[in-house]
Amino acid sequence: MNHLIRILNDSDRETLAWLCKHVGDVRVAAAARHLGGSGKPYLSAVCRYLGVRPPTSRQHDRPVEDCTVGDSYLAQIRLLLAHRSQAPLKQHL
Repeated sequence: MNHLIRILNDSDRETLAWLCKHVGDVRVAAAARHLGGSGKPYLSAVCRYLGVRPPTSRQHDRPVEDCTVGDSYLAQIRLLLAHRSQAPLKQHL
């Protein structure tokens, strides 16, 4: 199938495998040939042509990382902003 459809990354490979399993190799190949013309169509175009939406990529599910450093900086920023917003009030009193 790679000779008919433009595959750019591992996510495209996974989507192509899902698509072939979901609608069948024959329909995917026919859609690619119809859309291809003089080049290879993008996988997203083939999916749209077939009227299917592939499942979302698993790469977007990132593990939770340690955020203590970032949380510490955010707390410092909030403290600075709170002090700055209170400073003009003290001057007016």
